[in-house]
Amino acid sequence: MRRPSWVPEGTDLDKPNAARVYDYYLGGSHNFEVDREMARKAIAMWPELPQIMRSNRAFLRRAVTFLAEQGVTRFLDIGSGIPTFGAVHEIARAIRPEAKVVYVDRDPVAVAHSRLLLEDDHDCAVAQADLRDVDDLLARPEVTELLAAGEPVAVLLVAVAHFVGDEDDPWRLIGTIRDALPPGSALVLSHAALESRPDQAEDHQKLYQRTPTPLTMRTHEQITAMFSGFELVEPGVVHLPLWRPDQPGTVGEHPERIAGVAGVGIRP
Repeated sequence: MRRPSWVPEGTDLDKPNAARVYDYYLGGSHNFEVDREMARKAIAMWPELPQIMRSNRAFLRRAVTFLAEQGVTRFLDIGSGIPTFGAVHEIARAIRPEAKVVYVDRDPVAVAHSRLLLEDDHDCAVAQADLRDVDDLLARPEVTELLAAGEPVAVLLVAVAHFVGDEDDPWRLIGTIRDALPPGSALVLSHAALESRPDQAEDHQKLYQRTPTPLTMRTHEQITAMFSGFELVEPGVVHLPLWRPDQPGTVGEHPERIAGVAGVGIRP
């Protein structure tokens, strides 16, 4: 395969990539056939998967909108992928034109393309860092500058923590980030949940084991524990479509089939 101009040298184009697979689920064009093949296999196993991904992106939109309406103007999007469809800065600036966003991802493809997309936006920055090395992430100049003003910062961990294995202790990682945040800051988090579709969870996790980003689905209790030190915003940690829906009648008959839960917490 010929390497597109936005893909950095050395990228393995024969291996599926989580950010590009996600882009495909959302209807984007920044993906390759190897990504589409993995997505098709996952969809064959779990037909609701594209709907789950779109529900996840819709939650992000509602959460960012909610926080911008509360006056938050600084956003740290960790595991941002490729900020194309419904990017955080576009959502936030519809309410707060002065909003600043730092996009963080460990994937060099996502980072390279993000920098290309945002090179003329002086209120957005992109950093390559890994949530699992949280001290390095927090030390990146783009992140320290965002935090330095002492204003509330919304940290987005949307469909990210389930790519952190138990051995890396995501609860500790999130706690380290929490302790670095000014009062009034927020945690926006969504996570693949075991209870939603226990019949399919094992097969889906096995599929992701074949990629550089294996998936760890967790219980509702384990996910709620990630909000330790934050005060949960109503309605708490709920299935994705149930977190402050735009219109309550649009959540569908079986929101529990959207195999993810989400919540927003505020640091006192």
